[in-house]
Amino acid sequence: MLGQDEIEKIDTILKAHDYNSAQVIAVMQEVQKIYHYLPQDVLSYIAKSLKLSEAKVYGVATFYENFSLDPKGKYVIKCCDGTACHVRNSVPILEEIRKQLGVTESKPTTDDMLFTVETVSCLGACGLAPVCTVNDVVYPAMTPEKARNLIKELKEAAKNED
Repeated sequence: MLGQDEIEKIDTILKAHDYNSAQVIAVMQEVQKIYHYLPQDVLSYIAKSLKLSEAKVYGVATFYENFSLDPKGKYVIKCCDGTACHVRNSVPILEEIRKQLGVTESKPTTDDMLFTVETVSCLGACGLAPVCTVNDVVYPAMTPEKARNLIKELKEAAKNED
């Protein structure tokens, strides 16, 4: 069940898009920035507010790869394993990040909800391979050592924010 403050945040987004059902993707993108995923009760609220069926909104959420129905960490790390990155040894980088965070392919998010690690087919930065992103910030020419340092920096930044 959504709290009043959550409803107000979502209503602000809906209002900015004039409650236009054609803007459902943009609405969902902004909502996902808040939650880092699309909670079921939020999707239901969006559907009702835009006068769309829940099935339609859920269909949009599951069709586009950038939307997630699963909770994600504060820092979403995407490791590219496209051809250019793969041939430049992206797998050891991914393995090191998972090792440092204690996550796996089947359990990609840390228990403290600080990190989510994903593998993607291509980040479109082949000339910078191997590449990782953290919340869409590109980290080029990665190595396992650079990955360790990045994780250390992110943990320190999270600690300083608390």
